[in-house]
Amino acid sequence: MNDLPKLIAIVGPTSSGKSALAVKLARCFDGEVISADSRQIYKGLDIGTGKITESEMHGIPHYLLSFVSLPRQYSVALYKKAADGAIRKILDKNKLPILVGGTGLYIDAVTRGIYFPDVPPDSKLRKKLEKRNAKMLLAILEKLDSARASKIDPQNRRRIIRAIEIAKVLPRTPKKSVQPNYDTLFLGIRRSPVELRKRIKNSVHDRIQRGLIQETKKLLKSGLSKKRLAEIGLDYRFAIEALGGRLSRQELIEKLETASRQYAKRQHTWFKRYKDIHWFKNEKEAKQLVLQFL
Repeated sequence: MNDLPKLIAIVGPTSSGKSALAVKLARCFDGEVISADSRQIYKGLDIGTGKITESEMHGIPHYLLSFVSLPRQYSVALYKKAADGAIRKILDKNKLPILVGGTGLYIDAVTRGIYFPDVPPDSKLRKKLEKRNAKMLLAILEKLDSARASKIDPQNRRRIIRAIEIAKVLPRTPKKSVQPNYDTLFLGIRRSPVELRKRIKNSVHDRIQRGLIQETKKLLKSGLSKKRLAEIGLDYRFAIEALGGRLSRQELIEKLETASRQYAKRQHTWFKRYKDIHWFKNEKEAKQLVLQFL
């Protein structure tokens, strides 16, 4: 019998409905939710990251949303420490912790006993790499860590530079597997390509309608640089172009939909390698899996 604390982890591509399902399961099984999203950790990045709203939470406590101030960088090692702390708080209340998100590294760090060294920034290396474009940086990363290069956003220079920085250290300090801290049930939301495409389209239109452009303008007025904001997320990168008059509203929509579909594909590639994820089709099936697990 496994005596480890029980944890539910909900994974899947962007716009698949992970957050809504987490709330439903939390209400059904007396749980609380921990976000595993590398963009939603930041304060002020709400619409452009698809962050769940307070009304959508339906009173369910959520952890690790909007707790990091920009432009601070945040590592996987720091996230794991914060997530473990949130899970302990939930368990201390005799409630069920539910981890939800699409950032594979965050999910793996918490659930799979993988040790991620907190590699310090290398300012000298960064200065050198900053002179390269995304294509050149990706080629460097492919030589150092082809697996990571195949899953990373090929246009996100900040993430590619950070991955190179880590890859140059990891050969000397390899990832170490340690015993997992939790008995985890992995739930994966399965959507057909047609359904996911439709959900992504609706999500993009919703974010623009809710004020993506206005949020981007506000963030830039607060002093955040265009470069830093563009590095953080796809939505902001294209919203900045729209603000500069380089994209029409329709072109913005098309670019966001295409980029979101590409991101969803990378997420699917990340998660499909794990055979212990239970891919389900509907809420009823997910609830049945949780009942059997508990």
